[in-house]
Amino acid sequence: MNIRVLASEIAEAVEAFMQKARGFFYIVMLLGHRCPRCDGLLTMVSEGKCRCVSCSKEFDPTMAFQRCPVCGGIPVLRVRRYQCKDCGGDIESHFLFDGLVFDADYFRTKMAESKQRKQEQRDHVRQMLAESRSADLALDHADLSSVPGLLEALNALTAGLDEGVAAECRGQFNLRLYESHIQAHLRDYPLNLAGMPPLGENLRKDLIWRFIAVIFLAHAGIVDIWQDGQEIMVMRHEADRERCNISGESEAVGGVEGLVG
Repeated sequence: MNIRVLASEIAEAVEAFMQKARGFFYIVMLLGHRCPRCDGLLTMVSEGKCRCVSCSKEFDPTMAFQRCPVCGGIPVLRVRRYQCKDCGGDIESHFLFDGLVFDADYFRTKMAESKQRKQEQRDHVRQMLAESRSADLALDHADLSSVPGLLEALNALTAGLDEGVAAECRGQFNLRLYESHIQAHLRDYPLNLAGMPPLGENLRKDLIWRFIAVIFLAHAGIVDIWQDGQEIMVMRHEADRERCNISGESEAVGGVEGLVG
């Protein structure tokens, strides 16, 4: 004996019986009632709504055919129940089988109010973040000699660079692009500058441009750099890490934010 199969078959049989009982209930409750527009026969289409077979008019049979048992007032739908329009007493519908009827206008209004409150909260958070931002940082000219060993490392990287390559570098180097590229790969732990993915096919020239860009980022206080043997290590500056944890503080172009124009 497979208990699960038997339980599933019983559940299906009960559901089929409920559907038939619901249909029979609606037929009985609508007996003697006709469409107020054309006097046609009625059929239930959903909880709290019937339709005329002749003219297809749809309406709530509770509000159309029932009256308040206390004062004879007309029922009105209040959120999820019927109340008397005159005395305010609750009215139990004769046309509901086992479900609930909902005031669509009420829930539509509440949904709109909820969306409005959420939007106001988002606007308030954006305003708070905008007010908490610090003023623009005035930067001095970069002084490569202020970091011990950087000039020597730069000279070692550029040793043997001929005039043609130097002219090509001056014509194609995009500082903003390289700064954005480096910031996109920064982490809260040290990374080898030479290990960052290159932007160009000329790996030697690309490493030189990355090094120049990281110097400017270090001078701006965005990264920390130091020499470890023959390697240049780079890591996001501590103050900049704290700033990056505040979402929505700045909007980036293409996923990263450049430093200079």
